[in-house]
Amino acid sequence: MLPFSAPAVYQASKCFVTYGVMGHLDPKQPPSKSKPWTTLASQDFIHRADLIIPQQAYEAVQDVLIKDKPAPQFKRVFMSLADILADNFLEEYIKKRNIMMLSEGRRGIDNVFALRQGTLTMFLDKEAYERAGLVGKPHGVKGKRGLKPRWVVEFDLTASSMFPGKKGFDRLVYASKNALSTPLTWLFCSISDDTPMPDPLDRHHPTTLSTTPNVSQGINALTPTLTPSVDSIGSGGEAREEFESFCTELYEWLSLVRLGSPRIQPGDQIDPYLCRYHVPGEENQQSQQLLCKINWQGFLAPSWARQTLIDIITALPSKTWFSFSTTTFSKGMAGDNAECTFLRPQDSSPVEYILWEVKGHE
Repeated sequence: MLPFSAPAVYQASKCFVTYGVMGHLDPKQPPSKSKPWTTLASQDFIHRADLIIPQQAYEAVQDVLIKDKPAPQFKRVFMSLADILADNFLEEYIKKRNIMMLSEGRRGIDNVFALRQGTLTMFLDKEAYERAGLVGKPHGVKGKRGLKPRWVVEFDLTASSMFPGKKGFDRLVYASKNALSTPLTWLFCSISDDTPMPDPLDRHHPTTLSTTPNVSQGINALTPTLTPSVDSIGSGGEAREEFESFCTELYEWLSLVRLGSPRIQPGDQIDPYLCRYHVPGEENQQSQQLLCKINWQGFLAPSWARQTLIDIITALPSKTWFSFSTTTFSKGMAGDNAECTFLRPQDSSPVEYILWEVKGHE
C-alpha cells in the first residue's frame, strides 16, 4: 500500500492506494480478513455507493442488484438518549441484535451521538461534557486556532456491566436524563435479519425509507487506460511516481463519472479559463465507451456494501472492468468523508484490483 504525497497544511484528508490480488471468492463463505473486505468493514455509516460498469454489462447485474435484491431500508426516528438506554430497547436491539444509529448534527460543532456494533460514541462540547460528568478524552486535532475544545465518550453497551444497578450504567442513564436529555432525530438501520415482537421502536413512530437504486445508462465517456503498466508496479522511485500519477488521474476520472460531469464526454468544449481538465493519456490511449452508473444513497451498513461487492464480482464476466465506491457521512466541520473505491482493471486477471482509501480527519 502506497500513501500519496503528504497533504498541505490546510488539507484534511489523506488518500492511500493499494494494488493487490484477491484470494478465491466463495459467496457461501464471504472473506473478511483481507483487503478490500477489511477496508469496507472499517467504514462506519455509509451515505452513498456508486457502481460504474460498461453499458453492455448492465444486463449481467440488473437482476442480482435491482430486480431480485430488495432495496436496503432504514428508518428516521425522533428519540432521546434515555429512550435508547431504556430496558426494552437496550435488551432487544443492542444486546440481542446488531443495529447502527446516527444522530443529527455536525461533528465538531454540535453534540453528536453514534451507535455501532453495540458501542455508543458521544462527541460533546466542553459544556455538555462537564455537565454530564462522564469520563472521556479530548477529541479533534490539537492546536487549531479558533476551535473550542471537544470531547469523545464511549460506552460498550453490550458489556456485562451495562445493566441497571451497575455504577457506570446508572451514571450514563443519569446523564442522559439530565445533561443530555434533548430529543434528536436519528437514522436507524437494523443489520440483524429479525425484528423483535413487539417492536420497542414502534412507540416512537419511525418513518421507514428505502434506498432505491438510481440507474443512469448510456453515459458517453472518453475513457482512459484502466490498467497500470507492468513497469509502474514496483517499489522503485520512478515506478512509484509513475504508479502514483496513474492512480491519481484515474481516481479523478472515476470521480467525474460519479458526479455526472460533462468534462469526460468526447468533444467537450469547455473554456480552458474555466476548467483545464482533460481525460488522462494520449488520444491513441483513450477509447470512447458507453457507461452505466448505479447509485444508492441513504443510510447503508458496511455489511451491505461487502455483500454488494461480492454480488457484483460473481455476476460480471471475469474480464469486465468495474468500479465500486462507498462514501461515509461527514465526519467533521469541513465536511470530511471517508471513502473507498474498488476497481477491477480492464483486461487483467479477475483477481487483481486497485483500491483507493480516502480518510478524512474526525
